Amino acid sequence: MNISLFRHAFVLILLSFLGGFLIRFMAIPRLGLSAHTIGVLSGVLLIAIGAIWPYFHLSQLQGAWLKWSWLYSGYINWFACIAAGFAGAGKMTPIAAAGHIGSGLAEALVSVLFISVGIASLIAIGLSLWGLRRVS
Repeated sequence: MNISLFRHAFVLILLSFLGGFLIRFMAIPRLGLSAHTIGVLSGVLLIAIGAIWPYFHLSQLQGAWLKWSWLYSGYINWFACIAAGFAGAGKMTPIAAAGHIGSGLAEALVSVLFISVGIASLIAIGLSLWGLRRVS
């Protein structure tokens, strides 16, 4: 087990619950709801990753990359939705944003955040699959 991931999981779940109180103040409330859902689901995912941690067959460096890529993707995905909701930046999330478009700066920042989350998620998933391979 990885207790550190458990701690981060509950911090992320707490942040998502607290963020739920801010939904009504957002320019795009649907993104606030998305942030709430993403935070809770990412927290549960971190609990699962922490629970199966001993089954990953990775070097110490690979393990660090695995841990931090999952943490980065969870926290930054939540934060990007919160930021987009407040800034009204909806280009990267056209369904949740229902056509809202924010300032160029807000859209650029949110785009960088979401793209970096995609990259971190691919790293996390790839390392997870690699770490769970059969080792003889």
